[in-house]
Amino acid sequence: MTGNIYLIPVTLGGEDFLKVIPEKVIALTKLLRYFIVEDIRSARRFLRLIDRGFPINDSIFFELNEHTGNSDISHYLDPLLKGFDIGIMSEAGLPGIADPGAKIISIAHQKNIRVIPLSGPSSIILALVSSGLNGQNFSFNGYLPVKPIERTARIRDLENRAREGYAQIFMETPYRNQKLFDSIITTCKNDTMLCIAADLTLPSESIRTMNISEWKRNRPSLKDKLVIFVLQ
Repeated sequence: MTGNIYLIPVTLGGEDFLKVIPEKVIALTKLLRYFIVEDIRSARRFLRLIDRGFPINDSIFFELNEHTGNSDISHYLDPLLKGFDIGIMSEAGLPGIADPGAKIISIAHQKNIRVIPLSGPSSIILALVSSGLNGQNFSFNGYLPVKPIERTARIRDLENRAREGYAQIFMETPYRNQKLFDSIITTCKNDTMLCIAADLTLPSESIRTMNISEWKRNRPSLKDKLVIFVLQ
Protein backbone atom coordinates (compact mmCIF):
# COMPACT_ATOMS: atom_id res chain seq x y z
CA MET A 1 0.00 0.00 0.00
CA THR A 2 1.07 3.58 -0.65
CA GLY A 3 2.10 5.58 2.41
CA ASN A 4 0.53 8.82 3.58
CA ILE A 5 1.88 12.36 3.82
CA TYR A 6 1.42 14.01 7.20
CA LEU A 7 1.60 17.79 7.54
CA ILE A 8 3.42 18.17 10.84
CA PRO A 9 3.03 21.36 12.91
CA VAL A 10 6.15 22.82 14.51
CA THR A 11 6.32 25.21 17.45
CA LEU A 12 6.68 28.94 16.75
CA GLY A 13 9.62 29.02 19.17
CA GLY A 14 10.30 28.14 22.77
CA GLU A 15 10.63 24.79 24.49
CA ASP A 16 7.12 24.17 25.83
CA PHE A 17 5.77 22.23 22.86
CA LEU A 18 3.05 20.46 24.85
CA LYS A 19 1.16 23.75 25.20
CA VAL A 20 0.72 24.24 21.46
CA ILE A 21 0.91 20.80 19.82
CA PRO A 22 -1.55 17.98 20.67
CA GLU A 23 -0.09 14.85 22.26
CA LYS A 24 -1.54 12.64 19.50
CA VAL A 25 0.34 14.69 16.90
CA ILE A 26 3.57 14.34 18.86
CA ALA A 27 3.06 10.59 19.21
CA LEU A 28 2.48 10.19 15.45
CA THR A 29 5.52 12.33 14.61
CA LYS A 30 7.74 10.10 16.75
CA LEU A 31 6.80 7.12 14.57
CA LEU A 32 7.92 8.68 11.30
CA ARG A 33 11.36 8.10 9.79
CA TYR A 34 11.04 9.99 6.49
CA PHE A 35 10.74 13.77 6.44
CA ILE A 36 10.53 16.53 3.84
CA VAL A 37 11.70 19.67 5.63
CA GLU A 38 12.38 23.34 4.99
CA ASP A 39 15.60 23.21 7.01
CA ILE A 40 17.28 20.00 8.15
CA ARG A 41 18.97 21.45 11.24
CA SER A 42 15.79 23.01 12.62
CA ALA A 43 13.84 19.81 11.84
CA ARG A 44 16.33 17.69 13.76
CA ARG A 45 16.27 20.18 16.62
CA PHE A 46 12.47 19.97 16.83
CA LEU A 47 12.46 16.16 16.77
CA ARG A 48 15.01 16.06 19.57
CA LEU A 49 12.88 18.58 21.47
CA ILE A 50 9.81 16.33 21.44
CA ASP A 51 11.89 13.19 22.00
CA ARG A 52 15.45 13.37 23.30
CA GLY A 53 16.02 9.83 22.10
CA PHE A 54 14.61 10.34 18.60
CA PRO A 55 16.63 8.17 16.16
CA ILE A 56 17.95 10.99 13.98
CA ASN A 57 20.63 8.80 12.42
CA ASP A 58 18.03 6.24 11.37
CA SER A 59 15.83 8.87 9.70
CA ILE A 60 15.94 10.27 6.16
CA PHE A 61 15.54 14.02 5.54
CA PHE A 62 14.83 15.64 2.18
CA GLU A 63 15.34 19.41 2.17
CA LEU A 64 12.75 21.56 0.37
CA ASN A 65 13.21 25.32 0.34
CA GLU A 66 13.24 28.23 -2.10
CA HIS A 67 16.53 26.96 -3.57
CA THR A 68 15.24 23.46 -4.35
CA GLY A 69 14.55 22.88 -8.05
CA ASN A 70 11.63 20.83 -9.37
CA SER A 71 14.01 18.20 -10.73
CA ASP A 72 15.56 17.76 -7.27
CA ILE A 73 12.29 16.81 -5.60
CA SER A 74 11.17 14.19 -8.11
CA HIS A 75 12.38 11.34 -5.87
CA TYR A 76 11.19 12.77 -2.53
CA LEU A 77 7.97 10.76 -2.64
CA ASP A 78 9.65 7.44 -3.47
CA PRO A 79 9.36 6.08 0.12
CA LEU A 80 5.57 6.44 -0.14
CA LEU A 81 5.51 3.96 -3.02
CA LYS A 82 7.19 1.44 -0.71
CA GLY A 83 4.53 1.92 1.93
CA PHE A 84 6.37 4.33 4.22
CA ASP A 85 4.69 7.45 5.60
CA ILE A 86 6.37 10.85 5.20
CA GLY A 87 6.10 13.94 7.37
CA ILE A 88 6.39 17.47 5.94
CA MET A 89 7.76 20.10 8.29
CA SER A 90 8.20 23.86 7.99
CA GLU A 91 10.75 25.73 10.12
CA ALA A 92 7.86 27.00 12.25
CA GLY A 93 4.09 26.62 12.29
CA LEU A 94 2.17 24.67 9.66
CA PRO A 95 3.72 23.50 6.37
CA GLY A 96 2.24 24.82 3.16
CA ILE A 97 1.52 28.35 4.46
CA ALA A 98 4.32 30.82 3.71
CA ASP A 99 6.33 27.67 3.18
CA PRO A 100 7.62 25.75 0.12
CA GLY A 101 5.94 22.54 1.31
CA ALA A 102 2.94 23.37 -0.89
CA LYS A 103 5.01 22.32 -3.91
CA ILE A 104 5.39 18.71 -2.78
CA ILE A 105 1.80 18.58 -1.50
CA SER A 106 0.58 19.52 -4.98
CA ILE A 107 2.61 16.69 -6.51
CA ALA A 108 1.17 14.27 -3.95
CA HIS A 109 -2.37 15.16 -5.03
CA GLN A 110 -1.45 14.60 -8.66
CA LYS A 111 -0.26 11.10 -7.70
CA ASN A 112 -3.41 10.38 -5.65
CA ILE A 113 -1.39 10.18 -2.44
CA ARG A 114 -3.36 10.87 0.73
CA VAL A 115 -2.41 14.15 2.45
CA ILE A 116 -3.30 14.36 6.16
CA PRO A 117 -3.11 17.75 7.94
CA LEU A 118 -2.37 17.73 11.68
CA SER A 119 -3.48 20.38 14.17
CA GLY A 120 -0.95 22.88 15.46
CA PRO A 121 -0.03 26.57 15.64
CA SER A 122 -0.09 28.94 12.68
CA SER A 123 1.12 32.47 13.46
CA ILE A 124 -0.92 33.81 10.53
CA ILE A 125 -4.22 32.37 11.72
CA LEU A 126 -3.52 33.12 15.40
CA ALA A 127 -2.79 36.76 14.54
CA LEU A 128 -5.98 37.12 12.52
CA VAL A 129 -8.34 35.55 15.05
CA SER A 130 -6.89 37.61 17.89
CA SER A 131 -6.83 40.90 15.96
CA GLY A 132 -10.54 41.72 16.07
CA LEU A 133 -10.33 42.49 12.34
CA ASN A 134 -12.25 40.85 9.50
CA GLY A 135 -11.95 37.06 9.73
CA GLN A 136 -14.58 36.58 6.99
CA ASN A 137 -12.62 38.26 4.20
CA PHE A 138 -8.84 38.44 4.35
CA SER A 139 -5.65 37.97 2.34
CA PHE A 140 -2.19 36.77 3.32
CA ASN A 141 0.51 38.68 1.43
CA GLY A 142 3.74 37.18 2.72
CA TYR A 143 6.74 39.51 2.82
CA LEU A 144 6.56 43.06 1.49
CA PRO A 145 9.28 44.58 -0.75
CA VAL A 146 12.54 45.58 0.92
CA LYS A 147 13.19 48.71 -1.17
CA PRO A 148 11.51 51.73 0.50
CA ILE A 149 9.74 53.08 -2.61
CA GLU A 150 8.36 49.65 -3.56
CA ARG A 151 7.41 48.91 0.05
CA THR A 152 5.49 52.19 0.38
CA ALA A 153 3.60 51.52 -2.84
CA ARG A 154 2.72 48.02 -1.62
CA ILE A 155 1.49 49.34 1.75
CA ARG A 156 -0.76 51.86 -0.03
CA ASP A 157 -2.17 49.06 -2.18
CA LEU A 158 -2.85 46.89 0.88
CA GLU A 159 -4.49 49.79 2.70
CA ASN A 160 -6.82 50.36 -0.26
CA ARG A 161 -7.80 46.70 -0.23
CA ALA A 162 -8.28 46.81 3.53
CA ARG A 163 -10.64 49.75 3.20
CA GLU A 164 -12.76 47.63 0.89
CA GLY A 165 -13.32 45.30 3.85
CA TYR A 166 -10.54 42.74 3.40
CA ALA A 167 -8.11 42.32 6.28
CA GLN A 168 -4.54 42.26 4.93
CA ILE A 169 -2.01 40.01 6.66
CA PHE A 170 1.74 40.24 6.09
CA MET A 171 5.04 39.60 7.82
CA GLU A 172 8.69 40.59 7.94
CA THR A 173 11.99 39.18 9.18
CA PRO A 174 12.76 40.19 12.79
CA TYR A 175 15.62 42.55 11.90
CA ARG A 176 13.45 44.52 9.44
CA ASN A 177 10.29 44.72 11.58
CA GLN A 178 10.99 48.23 12.81
CA LYS A 179 11.55 49.64 9.33
CA LEU A 180 8.31 48.08 8.13
CA PHE A 181 6.40 49.48 11.10
CA ASP A 182 7.82 52.96 10.43
CA SER A 183 6.75 52.69 6.78
CA ILE A 184 3.23 51.64 7.79
CA ILE A 185 2.60 54.52 10.19
CA THR A 186 4.15 57.00 7.76
CA THR A 187 2.13 55.77 4.78
CA CYS A 188 -1.29 54.83 6.15
CA LYS A 189 -4.17 57.10 7.11
CA ASN A 190 -4.68 57.82 10.80
CA ASP A 191 -7.96 55.88 11.05
CA THR A 192 -6.61 52.70 9.44
CA MET A 193 -6.51 49.82 11.93
CA LEU A 194 -3.33 47.85 12.52
CA CYS A 195 -2.80 44.73 14.61
CA ILE A 196 0.73 43.80 15.65
CA ALA A 197 0.92 40.21 16.90
CA ALA A 198 4.41 39.50 18.23
CA ASP A 199 6.00 36.29 19.56
CA LEU A 200 2.76 34.31 19.40
CA THR A 201 2.53 31.35 21.84
CA LEU A 202 5.75 32.48 23.56
CA PRO A 203 6.07 33.94 27.08
CA SER A 204 6.83 37.33 25.48
CA GLU A 205 3.62 37.26 23.39
CA SER A 206 2.03 40.64 22.67
CA ILE A 207 -1.11 41.33 20.58
CA ARG A 208 -2.49 44.84 20.13
CA THR A 209 -4.90 46.38 17.61
CA MET A 210 -5.09 50.18 17.36
CA ASN A 211 -5.51 52.78 14.64
CA ILE A 212 -2.45 54.37 13.08
CA SER A 213 -2.91 57.55 15.07
CA GLU A 214 -2.67 55.57 18.32
CA TRP A 215 0.35 53.61 17.08
CA LYS A 216 2.14 56.90 16.39
CA ARG A 217 1.80 57.72 20.10
CA ASN A 218 2.70 54.21 21.26
CA ARG A 219 5.59 53.05 19.12
CA PRO A 220 6.62 49.49 20.06
CA SER A 221 10.09 48.00 19.94
CA LEU A 222 9.86 45.12 17.48
CA LYS A 223 13.54 44.27 17.20
CA ASP A 224 14.24 40.51 17.23
CA LYS A 225 10.54 39.65 17.56
CA LEU A 226 8.50 37.32 15.36
CA VAL A 227 5.72 39.60 14.11
CA ILE A 228 2.57 39.24 12.03
CA PHE A 229 0.90 42.48 10.87
CA VAL A 230 -2.82 42.71 10.12
CA LEU A 231 -4.13 45.86 8.41
CA GLN A 232 -7.71 47.00 7.93
